[in-house]
Amino acid sequence: MTWTRGKATLAVFLLASWPLAISSAQGQSTTSADAAAIKQAVADFTDAFNRHDPHSTAACFSEDADLTNTRGMSNHGRKEIDEHYASLFAGFLKNAHRAVSVRNIRFLTPEKALVDSDWEMTGSKAPDGSNLDIPIRKGLLDWVMAKENGRWLITIFHESDFPSTPAR
Repeated sequence: MTWTRGKATLAVFLLASWPLAISSAQGQSTTSADAAAIKQAVADFTDAFNRHDPHSTAACFSEDADLTNTRGMSNHGRKEIDEHYASLFAGFLKNAHRAVSVRNIRFLTPEKALVDSDWEMTGSKAPDGSNLDIPIRKGLLDWVMAKENGRWLITIFHESDFPSTPAR
């Protein structure tokens, strides 16, 4: 009788735990799928940037996004961000090439994530219009991304530029 009661208890426990295990596994695959989608969104942004396409670059942002660049200048909304990139790509970033490497993704909710990325840029000129070649630039991108209609978009963009080290 004890053996049967033990088997029955085990069976009930396993049956009760099964949906929880499936739910947990599905949550992990969703997080994994979302992490892959976020990495693809970063790649899409980088590709649009490297094609010097302000409209495609701005399309990576939500309608009400905020962008703060390395100089602390801010733009609000996709329209301003589009204009910002149009100006940059017509000027000192017209030959720039950026590589971005995702360092960390932290999900704040299933639809919001913090993304830390390293970036390197070559081909930029001095912003003062002097047409002076700038050596490789490196920095950090901190983004808050939101999942909107199944697509991950940048809602907050903070870009920092690491100080260049003087030649010795």
